[in-house]
Amino acid sequence: MQLETYISDLLYRYECVTIPEFGAFLTQRVSATIHETTNAFYAPKKMVSFNEQIQKNDGLLAHYVSDIEKIPFEIANRKIAKHVEALKERLTKNETLTFKNIGDIVFNSEGKILFEPSHHLNYLTDSFGLSQFVSPSVNREVYKEKVEAIEKVIPITVTQEKRKNRSYLKYAAVVLIALTMGGFAASNAYVNQVEEHNQLAQEKATKQLDTKIQQATFSLNPLPATTLNITKQTGNYHIVAGAFRVEENCDKKISQLKANGFSARKIGVNKYGLHQVAYASYEDRFEAVEALQDIKDNYNKDAWLLVKKLD
Repeated sequence: MQLETYISDLLYRYECVTIPEFGAFLTQRVSATIHETTNAFYAPKKMVSFNEQIQKNDGLLAHYVSDIEKIPFEIANRKIAKHVEALKERLTKNETLTFKNIGDIVFNSEGKILFEPSHHLNYLTDSFGLSQFVSPSVNREVYKEKVEAIEKVIPITVTQEKRKNRSYLKYAAVVLIALTMGGFAASNAYVNQVEEHNQLAQEKATKQLDTKIQQATFSLNPLPATTLNITKQTGNYHIVAGAFRVEENCDKKISQLKANGFSARKIGVNKYGLHQVAYASYEDRFEAVEALQDIKDNYNKDAWLLVKKLD
């Protein structure tokens, strides 16, 4: 009776194959491994072990023997029991029981069963066709020493391994610093230009105010209340129409400009305490410059452009 062949067949499909009144072969899935010293790669497998405490007949082995040999289940059980008696007798004589492709069973000095699994067969069907292989170790220091030896003879530039993938970072960092410094410089230059523009325009307007202030011919009588649909003005470029010490005159100027079709509004008090009025405010500088030129040509040659971010 080829009992070991039947057990081997069942180990592919089951995790426990019991030999009644003798013990059970167990399988446990093991992940792929790499041997540290030999660099051998092993596929996932089923590790086989033996437990002599599990001896109860579960019928699995007997049913398989019955199906293969075309014999009744009871006869299969008797054949297994007879084979087990022979196995036990051989163990008592200190013989080694070899189960092909499964492992070896012997009695130790204390009379206990020892099992040594075989590694010739992988019972994990998922790993069918996968065999072990050995990958040579990678020793980069050897090549480094060869390059250093060549460098002593031939004056070539050799980038060391530890920084071969990092040289570009140095240049990237230099470019980043340069761009950052350039950005700060450009930003500072732009701010200085804006401040200089505002200062010159403000001084020019102040000189004109010194001669014309309070000469505006506006009626001081309050105007009747009017409901206006106001569109909120946005942008940092403002075309200044004038500045007034009396806020009421500022309001009248705004009303006059709106009557002429401008989106006039107050843009705050300047450092001289004068209330400033703008024809309109723009978000785009070129659009503001174009509108300023039109106002100077057709409405007010003294209008000027204020660049300021309003609160």
